[in-house]
Amino acid sequence: MKEIKTRSSCPLSYSLDFFGDKWSLLIIRDLIFNNKSTYSDFLTSDEKIATNILADRLQMLQTNGFITKQKSEDKKSKFTFLLTEKGIDLVPVILEFGLWGSIYNPPGLDENLITSLKNDRERTINDIKARLREKIEDKAKTENVK
Repeated sequence: MKEIKTRSSCPLSYSLDFFGDKWSLLIIRDLIFNNKSTYSDFLTSDEKIATNILADRLQMLQTNGFITKQKSEDKKSKFTFLLTEKGIDLVPVILEFGLWGSIYNPPGLDENLITSLKNDRERTINDIKARLREKIEDKAKTENVK
């Protein structure tokens, strides 16, 4: 994994340093909306990410605090990935990209999600974030029980 060096103090440039390629955003998307959490889960995505790129992006996202990597409960040689609060804060960004893509490349996002965002954007975003935080808490509880 190459080290990410910020090019300037511009917030857009900083964001693009991490998400200037599609793979990182697609991994975040899969964690948020597609209930994917393992290396093999990510490999099943429609975009067909190469294994070396997936390994690199997962390492970059972990190193920079967007995700955590934990041993799987069922198999110790398997790892699961969860969003951190920094990663969860990307929910509105991913939704906006999805909404934009839905306009120009229908059908796009799930109609129920689009309707929910149109009716109450803030509540929808907060509900998604709460669901993701719940996953983290559930994982922590499971770890503490062992």
